[in-house]
Amino acid sequence: MTSSLTELDDDLVRSMSIGAVFSEFGGKIHSIDFHRKDDLLVTASEDDSVRLYDIANAKLLKTTSHKKHGTDRICFTHHPSSVICSSKYNLESTGESLRYLSMYDNRCIRYFKGHKQRVVSLCMSPINDSFMSGSLDHSVRIWDLRVNACQGILRLRGRPAVAYDQQGLVFAVAMEGGAIKLFDSRSYDKGPFDTFLVGGDTAEVCDIKFSNDGKSMLLTTTNNNIYILDAYGGEKRCGFSLEASPGTPIEATFTPDGKYMVAGSGGGTMHAWSIETKNEVACWSSHIGVPSCLKWAPRRAMFAAASSVLTFWIPNNDSKLKTDNGGNDAEAGSQPQTLLH
Repeated sequence: MTSSLTELDDDLVRSMSIGAVFSEFGGKIHSIDFHRKDDLLVTASEDDSVRLYDIANAKLLKTTSHKKHGTDRICFTHHPSSVICSSKYNLESTGESLRYLSMYDNRCIRYFKGHKQRVVSLCMSPINDSFMSGSLDHSVRIWDLRVNACQGILRLRGRPAVAYDQQGLVFAVAMEGGAIKLFDSRSYDKGPFDTFLVGGDTAEVCDIKFSNDGKSMLLTTTNNNIYILDAYGGEKRCGFSLEASPGTPIEATFTPDGKYMVAGSGGGTMHAWSIETKNEVACWSSHIGVPSCLKWAPRRAMFAAASSVLTFWIPNNDSKLKTDNGGNDAEAGSQPQTLLH
């Protein structure tokens, strides 16, 4: 379906259009994640399902159901069929806020207890078995996949958002009042080594990401402002204000080369900007309403956008999509509605 990542330019970004649509979800998609090395995407949705997709062939590979705990935030571990998923139900009674799941045999490998309220930010270290979770209980917890016990807790004000840089050496925590604190991931107990303030915007940060080259940080706020910061000095490189989307936080994403930023908007449109020139290079209708999830694939000219429907976007000069399901109907369920260029 998708081409390998070539050099991106304005024309290629502008040519992105829908290549596949998956509409079998029973409600809103809460979270999506691409595997770093394999051509896989995982989703967590309101119908308490986790779904695994082959992005190279636009195929649904597996669906698992999680009625007891529900599904909220999700991210891959390093293993292609293992994920970390946050719980939606019974948090206060069981404390089982996070689960380490095997998609291969639909098994929970480990529970992680600690957070008493919803996890709103979740990310895996790119270099080891550490991962981080930020919760509405005003804490960030640091974990290790191999042990149940929490490895470290950071208490803070407001709603936290967390992210590792691509080298896994630094992590960022965004908190109330537009403050971003940077920690050395090997010695976070010594406190932050730097603090940036996004001046003039006191809205809570709902998402934070580093560019692959580690030079930039992307912040998305609850009032749909997006900022690109210099990751070393904290200077604001550019900012964009998008249409409000009451009750639906939007997500923005860097392209793998760090040259472009793509974001959803309350109007049901999506926009791409050149970070270097600060110019908008593309505006598309999402065709799915407000896209609450948006991520660019790590190694491909492709991004995924989701609301209660999942869409794969590819350059429109790409090869034709495969619609053969390879005999997996019983396990995979419905076929994507495929739009060929």
